[in-house]
Amino acid sequence: MIFHASIPARDPQHVAHILTELWGVFAAPFPSFPDSWMAVAGDDRGAIIEVYPHDRVITPGDGLEGNVSFGAGDAEPSRYSAFHMAIGAREGWCVVRYTRGKNFFDVIEFWIDNATMLEFLTPEMQAQYLDFAKPDNFKAMAAAAARAASATA
Repeated sequence: MIFHASIPARDPQHVAHILTELWGVFAAPFPSFPDSWMAVAGDDRGAIIEVYPHDRVITPGDGLEGNVSFGAGDAEPSRYSAFHMAIGAREGWCVVRYTRGKNFFDVIEFWIDNATMLEFLTPEMQAQYLDFAKPDNFKAMAAAAARAASATA
């Protein structure tokens, strides 16, 4: 179970408020890290999306306390990341509907700051996804990939 996720943004407060519009919840400062915000679901799981300044990184602690460190990165951060889960047009952000795989299921890509993608699914898309995302389908894809890899080796 995922209780929270974190994403980078140029303006964490603004992005957190946009996420709350989509979720129908509220935003608040994230007290653990300076200049960070969170969209709070207000559900019984405590689900939140933390939004950090894009030029900050989280690094592991020293192993004794287990605390992470939050601060400036050691290199210019990439504008893009591998992270992914009608307001977008208003914000000038890319929002596009795509079909994943060979008609596996449809998603709406919602690109925060045109850099970090969240995937949204309508109720119809959720039904497609649930029909697709079964262990047997993933096992079949893994077996096909293994066969393809051994054929080229």
